[in-house]
Amino acid sequence: MEFIRREHEITLESPEGQTLARVTFPEVDDGTVDINHTFVDDSLRGQGIAGKLMEETVSLLKERNLKAVPSCSYAARWFEKHPEYEELLKKG
Repeated sequence: MEFIRREHEITLESPEGQTLARVTFPEVDDGTVDINHTFVDDSLRGQGIAGKLMEETVSLLKERNLKAVPSCSYAARWFEKHPEYEELLKKG
């Protein structure tokens, strides 16, 4: 499984180019992104793909020295379950 990183999203695509999973994180200010949407196609549900998307996202945040505001309900719950990444959340 190979995720495709773009400026403000990470996707998983089928060989035909169909988006099977996506997390989006537009920039809200200098150094901060809003994790505002996660999507996993029905054909991949229950396989932990959304969690893998979030792991890829936190890796990207660390690499780019970014902070996140998770407005997506899935992303917010994921960060609650993974307090080891709390330093990546924007405070205040």
